[in-house]
Amino acid sequence: MAVNIKKIDEIIARYEKSEESLLAILQDFQREFRYVPEEGMKRLSEVLNVSESKIYAMGTFYKALSLEPRGKHTIKICMGTACHLKGAGQIIETLERGLNVERNHTTKDKKFTIESVNCVGACAMAPVVVVDEDYFGHTRPSKVTDIINKYN
Repeated sequence: MAVNIKKIDEIIARYEKSEESLLAILQDFQREFRYVPEEGMKRLSEVLNVSESKIYAMGTFYKALSLEPRGKHTIKICMGTACHLKGAGQIIETLERGLNVERNHTTKDKKFTIESVNCVGACAMAPVVVVDEDYFGHTRPSKVTDIINKYN
């Protein structure tokens, strides 16, 4: 997937040309492209005179940033203690099989990215699946297909 260099330059131009702008620019790349493209990191390195390795380190440190293209929809499966005890592992396995993708990766059609997360703060609804900003509590593997179909 080719990335629009003009769009990268537009995003960079919104900010002061200093290292302090780095994270904000990376977040804007993430919003615009649904990931932080390599082309963006290289351009940012040139414009801000910051090493690519430093930009890469920042891109891999923050969970909100991804260096690989993400799906249109993000599916988060809570793996906190309550969710884990109530079958979150089976939910992940059902999603991986149903979408033909491993956790923390994106489907080939770029529709879905599935992630296991430590906690979503909804233990009373365990096990919990979050799609984008929508919470689905008391989820069972048999209900996963119905949830996904809402976003197709």
